[in-house]
Amino acid sequence: MPPNTTATTGDTATTGAAPAESGRKKGRKARLMVLVLVLAIIGGIAYGAYWSISTVRASFPQTTGTITLQGLSGPVDVKRDGNGIPQIYASSDEDLFMAQGYVQAQDRFYEMDVRRHMTSGRLSEMFGKSQVKNDEFLRTLGWDRIARQEYDTKLSAATKKNLQAYAKGVNAYLQGKNGKDISLEYAALGFTNDYKPANWTPVDSVSWLKAMAWDLRGNMQDEIDRALMTSRLGPQQIQDLYPEYPYSRNKPIVQEGQYNELTKSFQQSGATGTSRGTGTTGTPGTTRGATGAAAGTTGSAGSSTPGTTGSTLRSQLGGLYKVLDDVPTAVGVNGQGIGSNSWVVSGKYTINKKPLLANDPHLSASLPSVWYQMGLHCRSVSTKCQYDVTGYTFAGMPGVIIGHNADIAWGMTNSGVDVTDLYLEKVSSNGYLYDGKVRPFKSREETIKVAGGASKTIVVRQTQDGMPLLSDRDDELVEVGKKATVNAAAPDRGDGYGIALRWTALDPGTSMDAVFALDKAADWSDFRQAAALFDVPSQNLVYADTDNHIGYTLPGKIPTRSSADDGSLPAPGWDSKYRWTGFIKKDELPYEFDPKRGYIVTANQAVVDKDKYPYTLTTDWGYGTRSQRIADLIESKIKNGGRISTDDMRQMQLDSSSEIAKLLVPKLLKINLDDKDVRDAQKLLEGWDYTQDADSAAAAYFNAVWRNILKLSFGNKLPKELRVKGQCLWVDKIDSTGPVDDDAKVRECGERDADQAQPDGGDRWFEVVRTLMEKPDSDWWKTPKSGTRPAANTMDQLFARAMIDARWELTAKLGKDIDTWSWGRLHRLFLKNQTLGTDGPEALQYILNRGPWKLSGGEATVNATGWNAAGGYNVVWVPSMRMVVNLADFDKSRWINLTGASGHAFSAHYTDQTSLWAKGELLPWSFSGTAVDKSTSDTLVLEP
Repeated sequence: MPPNTTATTGDTATTGAAPAESGRKKGRKARLMVLVLVLAIIGGIAYGAYWSISTVRASFPQTTGTITLQGLSGPVDVKRDGNGIPQIYASSDEDLFMAQGYVQAQDRFYEMDVRRHMTSGRLSEMFGKSQVKNDEFLRTLGWDRIARQEYDTKLSAATKKNLQAYAKGVNAYLQGKNGKDISLEYAALGFTNDYKPANWTPVDSVSWLKAMAWDLRGNMQDEIDRALMTSRLGPQQIQDLYPEYPYSRNKPIVQEGQYNELTKSFQQSGATGTSRGTGTTGTPGTTRGATGAAAGTTGSAGSSTPGTTGSTLRSQLGGLYKVLDDVPTAVGVNGQGIGSNSWVVSGKYTINKKPLLANDPHLSASLPSVWYQMGLHCRSVSTKCQYDVTGYTFAGMPGVIIGHNADIAWGMTNSGVDVTDLYLEKVSSNGYLYDGKVRPFKSREETIKVAGGASKTIVVRQTQDGMPLLSDRDDELVEVGKKATVNAAAPDRGDGYGIALRWTALDPGTSMDAVFALDKAADWSDFRQAAALFDVPSQNLVYADTDNHIGYTLPGKIPTRSSADDGSLPAPGWDSKYRWTGFIKKDELPYEFDPKRGYIVTANQAVVDKDKYPYTLTTDWGYGTRSQRIADLIESKIKNGGRISTDDMRQMQLDSSSEIAKLLVPKLLKINLDDKDVRDAQKLLEGWDYTQDADSAAAAYFNAVWRNILKLSFGNKLPKELRVKGQCLWVDKIDSTGPVDDDAKVRECGERDADQAQPDGGDRWFEVVRTLMEKPDSDWWKTPKSGTRPAANTMDQLFARAMIDARWELTAKLGKDIDTWSWGRLHRLFLKNQTLGTDGPEALQYILNRGPWKLSGGEATVNATGWNAAGGYNVVWVPSMRMVVNLADFDKSRWINLTGASGHAFSAHYTDQTSLWAKGELLPWSFSGTAVDKSTSDTLVLEP
C-alpha cells in the first residue's frame, strides 16, 4: 500500500471518548434537552401525587363512551383491540379522516408536534437554543416551504379535502386542552417553557413526506465518503471498497419485466448500460474526477493532490457531514443502513392458492415506533365514502402508507436510486460562477424563534435552479471555502467555495396524492397509476391482488445525467455539463407483472441488470445479500411442489443466517492458533449452522472476528472523517506537497458517531472481502504489530490476528468462560424516547425509555437487526414492523409493530408489542367487520 494510504496503528488507544459500542450520540438528538429543563423535570417529579396521577393519567385517551365533535356529519365508531389498535368506521370520507386525525392525536400528538417542528425548522421554539443550528439547516432545506407549494399548486382537490378533514380532527382533540392534558412531555416542558401547541395544518402532514424522503435519499453519504477517502486512498483502493454489484450471483428485482419499446431496442442494440444519462463507466468514483475539478484530481478517479481543490472539497464535506450528523432523523439513521425486505409469492405456490405478501422496513429504532397501525373503513363504499383500507401509517398523516384494502395489498422498500447530488460552487460577493458568468443567488431571510432566548435571523441562499447553499450553515465551512487553494483546472479562489445540494424532493410533487390513490386502488392498473404519483422518496412497490396477480413497480422522480457524470462524487457546479439533463419518463421506469418464476423479491438490491436498461439509476445499490437469501428460501420451499403458508412467510422474515459467515468460517477453521484460549473460541465455529440466534456463542465470536477483520484490514486505513469518534491512530503525515517520509507520524482521532462510522460491516463489505480473498497477498491484509499482537502480511495472518483480538475483546465484554457467551448479550436493543429520553439524568431516562432486549439476527441478514461493526454490537436499525398479508382471507393476515399504539410513557400500549416483536411473533390482523367486532375491546363513538 502506498505510504499515503497506510495508517500505522501504533497504540490504538481510545482515550477521550466514550466506549464506541455505547451507540449514544452525545450532542446529537440529545441536544433536544437543555440542562435547565432536565433539572426542572426532576424537580417536578418530586411533587409526587401531582406528577404520578394528575399529570400522567390526564393525557390518556378516552377509548369508550361518547365524545361530541363539531364538524362531523354523522357518528363515527372507533373500535380498539386488546393492543389499542384502532379501526375507524364512518359514512363519509371527511368524517373518516377527521376521526383519524382525532384518534392519532389522542395517542401520539406530542410525537406529531415534534415532527412538524423538525420539518419546519422550528425545534428551537420547543427546546431552546440547543436546536438553533439544526433549525438553520432545516430552514435552508425548506421542507415546509416546498410542502406549502405542493399543497397550493400540485395536490388534487380531493387530497386537500382529506388533509383538511384530518387537520380538523387533530384540532378538535386539542381544543380546550392544556399541555398536561396532552402528554407527560408537555407537562415537563411547562416547568421552564410557556410553549403551547398550535393548531395542526394540512401542510404539517405534507411536510412529513419531505422528512421521510430526506432519510431515504439514496447515495449522498457514499458520495461524501468517496470524496473524503481521497485524502488517504488512491483510485484503485477506493474502487476496491466499492466493488461492482454481483449480478451473476445476486439477482436484480426485475428479471422478466418488459419496460417498453425503448428498452427493447436498447437491448437489441447490444449497448452496455452506459448510454443516456449514465457515466462513462458506471464504476463508482471514475467519472467526475476526469476533469480534475470537483474532486481535485488530475485525470484519475478519486486520486487527489493535497492543497488542490480536492483538499478544499474534503474539508467542506467533512464539515458538511458534521452538520448533517446533527440533524434529527425522521425514520432512519441519516441515510446509513436504511434497508427493508418485501416479497410476494403467487397463489400457484401458496397453500391457500392466493398470493401472500410480506414486508418489514428496516429503520432506526425509535420510541414510539415511527409506524402507527390502524384501519379506515367506510360502512358502505361509495363515491361519498371510498375507503376500506388497513395497515401502517405515520402519526400526523392521513391515509395508510403500507397495507391492504379489500382488493389489493402492497409493500415498500427503499429503492436507493440516486436522487441527490452535491456541487462544489465557486462563490463571490455577487453570486456564483456558472459557465463563465456570475449569477446572483436567490436569497430569503428566515427568523428562528428561540424558547427562553432572542430570535435569530439567517439568510438562505440558493442557486437559480433551486439548489440551497448548505455550506452557509457552518462558519467553519465558509472559512475553508475562503482559504481554498486551487489548481489550473478550477476557477480562481476569489471569495471562496461552497457546497450546494440538488435533490428531487426540493421540487413540489404529488406523493400525498399517491397515498390516497393507493388506498383505494382496485387492480394492477389502478395501482400503477397511483404509484406513478409517488415521486419522492422513490420506493420499490410490490403488489398482490385477490384475482391472483402479483407485480412490482419502481415509481419516483429520477434524474438523468450527462455522459460526464454518474452521480458518484460531488461535481463542479460552475460547469453546466454536470447539471441534470432531465428525468426518466414514468412509462420508462422498470416494472414486472406476473413473472413466470411466481415470486418477486425486493430487498434494496439492484432493480435491473445494468446491461438491460438504458439509464443509470444509481451506482450504489445494496449488494443483494438479503434478497438472494429470501429468493433461496422461497425456492427451497417450493421445490418439488411444496407450498408456502402465512407462517412460512413469517419464518422467512426471522431468518438470521449469516452469508459472510458461510464464506469465512471454513477458512477460519483451517487457521492454526497457538493460544489455547483462542483455539477454544475457534472451536465454537465447528458445526455452527451460521444462524445468529440470541443465545448463540458461535454467533457472538464470529461477529467479533468479523468486526476485527474489518478494523485491521480497512478501518485503520481510512481517513479520520470516517472513523469512530475518539479512536486514535498514528498515521503517515501528509502536508501540502503530499506524503512525507515514513518516520513522520501524526496522531489522528476519528470524528464520526459510532453508528455512522466505516467500515459498518454491511453487505458492501461482504463483497469487498469476498473479492479480496482472491488476492491473499493484497496490501489490504497488512497490519502492523500492536503490543503483543502479531503483525500480519497476508490474509491468513490477518485472520489469525482478528481471531486473537476477538477472543480477548469478548473476554473483556462477556468474561473468560466461553460457555457464558451469547450473541444477545452483545447485540441489544435499547428503545429511547427521541426527544427528552435520549440523554440526561437516569431518573428521566427511566420514565421515558425501555430495554434492553437481547436480539437474534444481524447485519445484512433477512432478520436485519443492524449493527455497525466500526462502532460496536448494539442494534442501530431494525425491522420497524413486520406484516404478512393473506390475499385468500385477509383476516388470516398477521402484523406487529416495534413498540405499541400509544406514545404515552405509562400507557399499557407504550411497548406492549415489543417483546412479541423481539421473539418474531405476529398479532392477528382483523379486517372484516365480523373479525374486527370479535377482537374489539373498547368502542368510542364520535358524534356530531
